[in-house]
Amino acid sequence: MPGVRWVGTGRAAVSPVLDNQQLSRLVDTNDEWIVTRTGIHTRRLVSAGQGLTHLAVQAAQNALEAAGLTPLEVELIVLATSTPDDLFGSASVVQERLGAKRAVAFDLTAACSGFVFGVVTAAQFLRTGTYGTTLVIGADVLSRWVDWQDRRTCILFGDGAGAVVLQPSPEEHLLGFELQNDGSQNACLTLAYQGIDQPLVDELTVHTGTYKPVFMNGQEVYKFAVKRVPEVIEKALFRANVTSDQVDHFVLHQANQRILDAVAEKLGVSPARMLSNLAHYGNTSAASIPIMLDEAVRDGRIQPGQTLVLAGFGAGLTLGAVVCRWG
Repeated sequence: MPGVRWVGTGRAAVSPVLDNQQLSRLVDTNDEWIVTRTGIHTRRLVSAGQGLTHLAVQAAQNALEAAGLTPLEVELIVLATSTPDDLFGSASVVQERLGAKRAVAFDLTAACSGFVFGVVTAAQFLRTGTYGTTLVIGADVLSRWVDWQDRRTCILFGDGAGAVVLQPSPEEHLLGFELQNDGSQNACLTLAYQGIDQPLVDELTVHTGTYKPVFMNGQEVYKFAVKRVPEVIEKALFRANVTSDQVDHFVLHQANQRILDAVAEKLGVSPARMLSNLAHYGNTSAASIPIMLDEAVRDGRIQPGQTLVLAGFGAGLTLGAVVCRWG
């Protein structure tokens, strides 16, 4: 059975930038309050007229260019997103606009853990030989669903997209993983349906509507992440037969700097090994891990042969970790 290797990364260039000073004109907050509690200084928002598909295609194009491949060589596209342009899914439109005519494409929803779930899902197709060159894209446009008068959430989220290219390999570079769900805490972080009764005929009534803004119980999500993320990472490390001391970099979902620091402390790893770009992007949900990967690959922090842990956590509640050897 073939293994899986990483051959390219990419991210979308998102503008404009919304900084904390500008946010303070929308809600009762200030730069010091936001930075102290989250570590975030700025976040990026999609321009008017652009959307999830635009960002996902741009990230995929950059990843394919880095891998030296063309869209026609792609056989599978997994789009991890909770904010598609179309509720039926955006992967097919991404496939068409990218020009990946030979590729099968589908959406996968696991919120901020989506990229990790997407990588694990894609790996199964690669290992069985069902598909070859694969794009895993993490992309979200949460600015559409944020209440910009709710300072508990509007300070956190940004828009973004990142992508990786995976291929079959004689050697296994995806060393181990662990995925988990805890639906009992679903209410802690939601983007819930909101409908009204619409009578049709006789006594038949349906429910029609839209979705509420993002709601988050920050304290509960923090407690969940600090307790459960180290556990899921340790299980993935055990499955990979790797110790935390052998890991060069930890690439976690960029939700809150306090969470990253607390997880690093629980695992006993130095802050330098816990990569972070949260200050400049905010929480980009499924996009945060591949954006961080692309930045660190392109600036040389991540080198071929290094051992990485990728870990996501978020709405659902979901969480997962992958241990891999880069390259």
